[in-house]
Amino acid sequence: MTVRHALSPLPQPAVGAGWEASPDVTAVQLPELPELPRRLPVRRIRQILCLLPLLLVTVVAVEHRSVLAEGFGHLRNAAWPWLLVAAGATCLTWVAAALTRQGAVVESLPKRRLVATQFAAGAANHLLPTGLGASAVNLRFMTVCGLPLARSSAALALYLLAESIGRLGLLAALLIAFPDALRLGTLLPEGAVGPLLLAVAAALVVAAGVLAWVRRLRTAVLSFLRTALGEARSVHTRPARALALWGGSLAFPALQAAGLVAVGQALGLPVPPAHMALAYLAATVAVALVPTPGGIGSVEAALIMALVAAGGPVAVATAVVLAYRIITVWLPLLPGALTLGALVRLKVI
Repeated sequence: MTVRHALSPLPQPAVGAGWEASPDVTAVQLPELPELPRRLPVRRIRQILCLLPLLLVTVVAVEHRSVLAEGFGHLRNAAWPWLLVAAGATCLTWVAAALTRQGAVVESLPKRRLVATQFAAGAANHLLPTGLGASAVNLRFMTVCGLPLARSSAALALYLLAESIGRLGLLAALLIAFPDALRLGTLLPEGAVGPLLLAVAAALVVAAGVLAWVRRLRTAVLSFLRTALGEARSVHTRPARALALWGGSLAFPALQAAGLVAVGQALGLPVPPAHMALAYLAATVAVALVPTPGGIGSVEAALIMALVAAGGPVAVATAVVLAYRIITVWLPLLPGALTLGALVRLKVI
C-alpha cells in the first residue's frame, strides 16, 4: 500500500466532468456581477444634447408668452418693408460674427460650418447667461476643427476684446458726433454713478488680490495671457486676418443698431436714426454685465429707457423694443436651436 506525500496535489476531476462528479466537494454558487459598460453611451448623450435646446426654447417661450403676444401684435401694425430691412440686418450679424471669429485665428475655418455655428451660437446665447452659450459653442467648434484648447480660448478672448472695442468705439464716435442725443440723467437714478464705479473698483481690487495670493491661479493666468498675446501677434501679421477681425467687430454692433433703427422707422418712432443707434449702443453697453440669459428682460428695459432718453414716447418706444426683440431673438430662436441640435448630431460641435 502506497502512502501519498502530504504535499502532493489532490486528484483533479476528469476533463468535462462537473463539480457534481466529486462527492467530497460542495458546489459554491457565486453571485453574478452586473456587466460594466465597455464605453460611455455617447450616442445617448448626443441625443439628449440635441433635444435640450428645444426644451429650453419651450421653457423660455412659456415664461415670456405675454411679451411674445404683445410683440407680435405690434408687428402686425408695422410697415413691412422696414421689417424686411431689420430681418436682413439681423441675418448679416451672423456673417459679421463669423468674419470676426475667422479673423481671431490664423488657420482657415470651414466657412459654411462657421456661419452655421454663429447662427446656432445665437440661440445658445439666448438660453444661457449672456455670452456663455455662444462662447461654449464656438470654443467647441474650434477644438473640433483641430485647434488646441489653449489657442481656442485665446482666440475666443481676442474675439470678445475686439467686439467690445468695436462697440465702445462706435458708441464714443456717436457721442462725439451727437453729444445732446441722450439725456443721460434719465438712464441712471440720481447718485447711482458713484456706487457703480465703487463696485467696479472693488471687484478689480478683489480680483487683483486673488491673483496675487493664489500662486497656481496666477501662473495659469499668466500662461493664458502669453498664449493670447502670441495669438494676437500672429493674427496681426496677416492683413486679411486683421481686417476680418476689426472689420467684423465694427460691423456686428453696427448691424444690430441698424436693425433697431429699421424697426423704429417701421413703427414711426419720432427719433432720428443716429440717435436710435446711439441709444441702442448705450443700452447694450449698460447691460453687458447683467447675467441674464441673452439679456432677456434687462435688454428690453434698458432699450426702452434709452429710447425714451433719446426723446421717444414711452408707448412707441416699448412697441419698438418688443418688435425688435421678436425679430432678433424670438423668431431665430427655434431654427437656431434646431441648427444647434443638428450640429451636435453631425459632430460639428
